[in-house]
Amino acid sequence: MNFSVNSGAANASPQPAVPDYEVKLFLDPNDVLDSDHNLTSSVRSYFGMPSTKTKMSVEYLDTADLDIDDEGWNVRARKMEDFDDDEFELTYKKRYPITGGDIDAALATAALDGFDADEDDYEAQVDWGYSKQTLSFSNKKTVHHGGYDGMELLSEVDAIEEAVDHAPGKFEDWGSANWGTDLLNDSKAYGPVDAKRWIGTWQNKTIYIEVWKIINESGSGYDYVVEASFKTSSRTDASAGIAQLETALTQQGWFLPTDELKTQMILDRY
Repeated sequence: MNFSVNSGAANASPQPAVPDYEVKLFLDPNDVLDSDHNLTSSVRSYFGMPSTKTKMSVEYLDTADLDIDDEGWNVRARKMEDFDDDEFELTYKKRYPITGGDIDAALATAALDGFDADEDDYEAQVDWGYSKQTLSFSNKKTVHHGGYDGMELLSEVDAIEEAVDHAPGKFEDWGSANWGTDLLNDSKAYGPVDAKRWIGTWQNKTIYIEVWKIINESGSGYDYVVEASFKTSSRTDASAGIAQLETALTQQGWFLPTDELKTQMILDRY
């Protein structure tokens, strides 16, 4: 019997996941927002967006020392305007940095952690920004919790309870048994943070523009982060599309050449 064949099969590297791509670029709030911090009519007209928008509210759960974030994980609770009063969305996300644009290397690293082509519970996505790319794997769960109305977000206690109850296996046992749920039980809420989303079209793609209202560093007011994004299943389309979108935003005088790290801003300021 040729044991070397079996040994090689057993030690074969797992097949990497196949991600989709979300292109994200930022707009200068001073140029694209009106006095009520809504998109100006010229921006909406350019992207074929109605004046109506969807409100959302989000909060993150982490310890005071950000132990969850330190391991590349985020846990987020979100309320959307079109949800039922008792409906909320939980997202457990694992992030992998992409160095030097080498997406395949990040996918290979993630596959060794079990985020591979056979992964059914997490959606693989590459966030493709101005100068930074990040690979992420997200597990989203819809939960129902009574006692809330309208846009009211889960309280800290209720958010932690629901996040613990619905924690997926990879997050729960990351590195050691009950790692994730133990940290959640020692967590606090970072937020809530309010945002608004408009939906339009650009280059035959559905494009989203979100305006996030985040406490500023001094705590005396708010910074407004304006993000334009679209999704595609094609790496080639993402690469070409981000260049085209950057050109279009620059020509309109709206482009902000930076990568705004919204999650990190929230964790740092709340």
